[in-house]
Formats: sequence, structure tokens, C-alpha cells
Amino acid sequence: MIKVAVSGCGGRMGSKICEAVGKADDMEVVCGIDPATPKEEFPVFASVDEAIAGVKFDVMVDFTQPSAVAGNLKSALSAGIDCVVGTTGLSHETLEGLAALAPKGTCLFYAPNFTTGAVLMMQFAKAAAPFFPEAEVIEFHHANKKDAPSGTAVTTAHLIADARDHRESGAPGKETEIAGAEGARGALIDGVPVHSVRSMGFVATQEVIFGSMGQTLTIKHDSWDRESYMPGVLLGIRSVGNEEGLIVGLENFMK
Repeated sequence: MIKVAVSGCGGRMGSKICEAVGKADDMEVVCGIDPATPKEEFPVFASVDEAIAGVKFDVMVDFTQPSAVAGNLKSALSAGIDCVVGTTGLSHETLEGLAALAPKGTCLFYAPNFTTGAVLMMQFAKAAAPFFPEAEVIEFHHANKKDAPSGTAVTTAHLIADARDHRESGAPGKETEIAGAEGARGALIDGVPVHSVRSMGFVATQEVIFGSMGQTLTIKHDSWDRESYMPGVLLGIRSVGNEEGLIVGLENFMK
């Protein structure tokens, strides 16, 4: 039985994860971590350090805030606890530094997106990138999302850039933005324009638009319910115990 601590257990994603883990036959939630200390069926601690001191667990799942995740991971990894992370906002360099704190045999698994459809969308975009000179990413999220662009959009842009033989787009860029409308062409990430929409009504949607002379290709993924993340989260929990070091991307476990 895998013993799981859920950091951010009081949040929308955290509560869904607690429910999903509770329904699984091979794992259980032994504690939550949330400064607001919501009432739960299991002990809830205000910090990761308090949780480590109070309960033994094998894996910590973190879906919290960009401002809190690095400190949470530092405490857990230093204690030799495997981590499954869906909180975005950390650079690859920061993730590498955190993973280096962990003793041998400990795994830090980070996924910019835990939905299988989004992972496939990114892989499809990577496959298409060499065949189209232009590519842009548009991502749509709920109004309460704390970071822009999303981790999925940033990762997609990097995958596209790495797969093609040029870094800069030939399409008009920021030089065409009119005065007072700076940002109209989006954020340029590795040569790929990325646009973020934040609005009530969305959970998570992303479009990758490729263009060449006389044609376009659009790859789109929609997530309408946080339930869509749960199979990926559970896969991460089941997989980290057999790995070590830093692993980025759910595709590494989708075999």
C-alpha cells in the first residue's frame, strides 16, 4: 500500500486527488498539508515539515501555489520522500536543483499536465513542428489560475522549437504591435508566440496552430473537468517508487 500525503488538500485539485487516491486499491491518503487546515478524514498539517514529523508517507503530491511549491519540495525531497508535482511556475533549473537535494533512490516527478490527451497533444505538436514554418500556441484557463502562460504552453513551445530547424518565426512579430497594444503578438517563448486567455467558464484548453503556404493544422485539447487529471496523477504516484532523480513529463510513464 502506497502511503500518500497531499499538499494542497483543501484546494480544488487537492480535494479531487484525495478522493481519487481514496478510491484506489493500492494507495491511501495518510495526511494532508494545507495552512488553512480544512477538516478531513485524515490528519492535516500546516506545513510539510510538520507532516514529516507527524506521519510516515512514501509519496507527496503537490498541487499548491507557485510561491509555495519550491519550499514544500525542498523539505520532502531532503527527507527522501518521492514527489509528484503538478504545480507549475518552476524553471527546469530550479527543478534540477531541488532534485539534487534528495538522497539516492528518491524521485522528483514533475508534469506540466497530467491529462493523457494534453500529453498526446504535445507529442503531436512535436511531430508536426518540422513540417511547418509557423507555429503559435493559444491556451485558455479559468480566471483563478495563478500563472501565465501555463506550464503546458511553455513546454509545448520548447518542444516545437527543439523539433524544428529554426528558432525565429518568419511571421510578423512584436515590431508590428501598435502603440498602447504591446503584447498583442503574445509572449515569445523559444521563438514561438504564446497567448494566454483567462476567463470563467474554462478549465483548461490549448490550441497549437501550425501554418505553411496554403494550409494550417490545428491541434486542440480540452479538459472540462478536473477528473481528467486523476488517471495521470495516480500513474505518477504508482511509478515514482521505481525511479530516481528528476523526471519531467507524464509521457515517460505512458507505456
